Amino acid sequence: MANWRDTGFGAAVMVVWALATVVLTVLGILLAIPFLGRRRAFFAVGPMFARGMAWFCHIPFALHGWERMPEAIRDGRQPVIFMSNHESQLDPPILVAALPLPAVYIGKKELKYTPFIGWAAWAAGVIFIDRGDRERAIRSIQDAARQIRGGKNVVIFPEGTRSPTGQMLPFKKGGFALAMDAGVPIVPMATVGGFQSLPSGSLRIRPSQYTLLVGEPVHPSDFADRESLMKEVRSRIEALVTEARAR
Repeated sequence: MANWRDTGFGAAVMVVWALATVVLTVLGILLAIPFLGRRRAFFAVGPMFARGMAWFCHIPFALHGWERMPEAIRDGRQPVIFMSNHESQLDPPILVAALPLPAVYIGKKELKYTPFIGWAAWAAGVIFIDRGDRERAIRSIQDAARQIRGGKNVVIFPEGTRSPTGQMLPFKKGGFALAMDAGVPIVPMATVGGFQSLPSGSLRIRPSQYTLLVGEPVHPSDFADRESLMKEVRSRIEALVTEARAR
C-alpha cells in the first residue's frame, strides 16, 4: 500500500485528494460556525483535515519537547509566538495538527479575499497585516500585538517564505519587532521533513516523516534590541533543526 504513493500516479492522486479535501474542510468549518463560533469551528475541523492529509499521504508527524514547556504555556494561560524554520507548504497544516494549543498565523491582508483559504483564515482568526504602506503596516503590527497580548498564540516563519534548498534563509525583522511590542515569549521550533515531502516549487507530495521540536522559551525583555533577539532565536532554531534531523 505504501509503494503506490511513490509513483507519478500516486502523486497525482494525493494532490487531487488534498485539493478536494481542502474545499470540503472549509465548507465543514463554515457550516459549524453557527454552532461553535468561528475559532472553535476552525480548530475543531481544521486539524482533522491536516491529520487526514498526513495519514493519506503517509506523512507521519511527531512533536517533541512539549512536556518541557512551562505550565502556563501548556495550559494556554501565557500566549506565545512560535517561531519555526519553513521548508514546505505542508508546514502550516502540520503545525495546526501537531501543536496542542490553538495558534494562528500572520498573513497578508490580500489572503482574506482568496476563496476557501481566505475563508478558513478568517474563521481561524488569522492576524492580517496590511503592507500597503508604512503607516498602515505599523498600525497592523500594533493591532497584532494587542491581539497577542489578549491571548492569541501565533506562529511566525521568520524567513518569510519557504526555503528552496532546505537550508534556512535570512530572517526578517518584523516578527521580532512584533514580539518585543507584544511582550510575550518566543518559543523556537524546528519543523523538519517538509522539504522531503513537498519542497518549494513542487506539486508532488512524497511520503516522509515530519519531526517537530520545541525549545525553551526566549523572553524579548531580556534583550536590548530586536537584532540581538533575532540572533539568539535563530541560533536556537538552528540547533533544534540539527537535533530534529538527527532523530
